[in-house]
Amino acid sequence: MRRSLKRTILAGVTALFALQGAAHAEGRISIAQQFGIGYLILDVVRDQQLIEKHGKQQGLDIAVDWASISGSTGMNEALLAGALDVVSAGVPPMLTLWDRTRGRQNVKAVAALGSLPNYLLSNNPAVKTLKDLSEKDRIAVPAAGVGFQSRTLQIETARVFGKDDFKRFDNISVSLPHPEATAALIAGGSEINTHFSSAPFYYQALAANKNIHKVIGSYEILGGPATFNVLYTTQKFHDENPKTYKAFYAALVEAAQLIQADKAKAADIFIRVQKSKLAPELVRRIVEDPENDFTVSPHRTFVYADELYKLGVIKNKAASWKDYFFEEAYAQPGS
Repeated sequence: MRRSLKRTILAGVTALFALQGAAHAEGRISIAQQFGIGYLILDVVRDQQLIEKHGKQQGLDIAVDWASISGSTGMNEALLAGALDVVSAGVPPMLTLWDRTRGRQNVKAVAALGSLPNYLLSNNPAVKTLKDLSEKDRIAVPAAGVGFQSRTLQIETARVFGKDDFKRFDNISVSLPHPEATAALIAGGSEINTHFSSAPFYYQALAANKNIHKVIGSYEILGGPATFNVLYTTQKFHDENPKTYKAFYAALVEAAQLIQADKAKAADIFIRVQKSKLAPELVRRIVEDPENDFTVSPHRTFVYADELYKLGVIKNKAASWKDYFFEEAYAQPGS
């Protein structure tokens, strides 16, 4: 049923944007985001109509279409089908598409959406490290085997169990959106007893059930603060829509600056745009948490590029982060 629902959603998105993608012209952009506060920069861009603002500064009226898709698989399929112009997901799914489309669609990243940790949580008291996970456990992730959480887990698994065993936990991973996985973890009693969780979901889970605990975090795995999500697109869209792309990138930079300057306002925007039922105090706590840096500058993305190449997940070896980002991002510091 879940696979059928995903196919239905993707078909709907494809139908919605097919005509636009078939005859794309400067002055239109379709963007898809996933769920959670990791997409706050996009919420600010949308709420403040920053793409439209920067388009007008170039004498261009830009029509912006927004879509929501859970998981990187649907994102990547929609981008390659021409149903969407720009999609968002974790660094590993972007790198996989960069790797597979070199010399063809030439997919690259537009900008980072922030450095935010993900926590591997469990309500199983016996699970204190990766070595404690067994065939009886089930790990919820948005895109099993291929998404940000799974690839991050694979990197750590290779470190703990050896390169040849990096997919050790793929067979106990279950694709489930963060909201559903969080509810299952909090309730307990289901097969889902572990969840590689992002904000705001790990905040909720840790506060709601005293049996839930952190096993390891992505920052620990990657050696420090690292980019969670990125935006990416094709060479065709980048090259054929220079004014629209320029306005889009400028909008992202302004949104990040707004968040840094007024975090309370940014928290209110998230609640309004997402129609969130989260307590405003919790949202502000997340936005103000020093672990969370809402920036367009990429951090430690090359760790993924290097590790995934070593594991054979991607075939092309990047020399630096600039190999898989479009040149507009070079104005920002990156790694």
